[in-house]
Amino acid sequence: MRKYTNNVWVQMILIAVVTAVAGEFKITPFSGDLFRIGLGSSAFLLLLLLARHLSYVYMGVITGVTVLAFRTAIDGTVSYETFSLLASMKTHLSAALYYIIFAIGMKQAHIYLPKLHPLLLACMIAIIDFVSNELELLARSLLFRLPYLFSEQWLLIGTTSVVRSLFVVGLFSSLMISQMRVVHNEQKKRMDQMLHFGSGLYGEVFYLKKSMDAIEQITAKSHDLYGKLNDAGEKALSRSMLDITQQIHEVKKDSQRILSGLLKLFDPESASDMTLEEIIAFVIQSNGGYSKMLNKEIQYETWIGTDYATAHYIPLLTVLNNLVANAVEAIDAKGTIRIRVFEQEDDTVLVVSDTGAGIAEQNKDIIFEPGFTTKFNLEGYAATGIGLSHVRDIVRSYGGKLRLQKPFEETTFVVAFSTHTLKIGV
Repeated sequence: MRKYTNNVWVQMILIAVVTAVAGEFKITPFSGDLFRIGLGSSAFLLLLLLARHLSYVYMGVITGVTVLAFRTAIDGTVSYETFSLLASMKTHLSAALYYIIFAIGMKQAHIYLPKLHPLLLACMIAIIDFVSNELELLARSLLFRLPYLFSEQWLLIGTTSVVRSLFVVGLFSSLMISQMRVVHNEQKKRMDQMLHFGSGLYGEVFYLKKSMDAIEQITAKSHDLYGKLNDAGEKALSRSMLDITQQIHEVKKDSQRILSGLLKLFDPESASDMTLEEIIAFVIQSNGGYSKMLNKEIQYETWIGTDYATAHYIPLLTVLNNLVANAVEAIDAKGTIRIRVFEQEDDTVLVVSDTGAGIAEQNKDIIFEPGFTTKFNLEGYAATGIGLSHVRDIVRSYGGKLRLQKPFEETTFVVAFSTHTLKIGV
């Protein structure tokens, strides 16, 4: 016998109580009170479908006993002066048998429930419900010594079973679809967070690698200068230069440890694929929130001239996200950002343009220089975001090109990657 925790027993008892209460809302299609159609059957079926992890047989027995006790208690409360316990139990015993028989039938169909099309599932349940209702009616007839068959019985019971099954299965399917949408939205939200994280982390890793290359060159030059000073007899200066060289070397080792930790978080080899259209959609979604945060009314227009999947979506996200973010910041209060992608000869070209304030004529030749920025906060400090020089370096690391197109009315950046390079690993 399976062992059940207290929580499982509580769930089955709760299902039984809900079914018993729902069963009091009913109609009686035949004369007298021999056969009743209530919401209890529909509620029990829906709860069985929602609680497939529980034992159907146990639930059927518990529900049957609960319904019998509940209806008997109601009889005793309503007509306590003429109440007969045995007569009341005899009246409601067949209803209890219905739930037990129905649960046993559902147990036999349990393995097919997740696999069947909703329409086939409804047909199977309708058959089980029909048989359970017929056996309930037979039990009542035997208990009260009444005729079992009467006109239009099968048609009415069959119609009721089909309608009830279709209604409950439809409701169950709607609940499952809603649940799947919630799960999908949550997964999409987490995926967006991971993409934001991965894009930002890629930029930081690229920064750090570039800085380490610079540190390596500085270390070599300072050590070379130390040697020259030492050879020239400048002992004090050479000793100071050696100390500086050692400190620079320690900075390099610290940077290597940080880089190693970042690379454990960001593994380019584990990247899956994203299409160019998905990348652009994500960039627009991300910067749409950014523009709202800045209280700017910005329209985004896209034109997808080519689309394919690429495993190199992180660097593409990093580049596009920063170009679009720069465009958002360049627009005063209201404007338009246009993103286009198309193939030109052997290259995939991405174009980002905006209707912002534009780039001053004197800055056009230096916007890709390291440290260049036109963005300062209220305290006069320069922005710390990734600059165009690093965007260009990321593009170049993939053999691509980044340029400012001679603008007429809009500031336009053009990025070109080898289509073959982007498709590697697809």
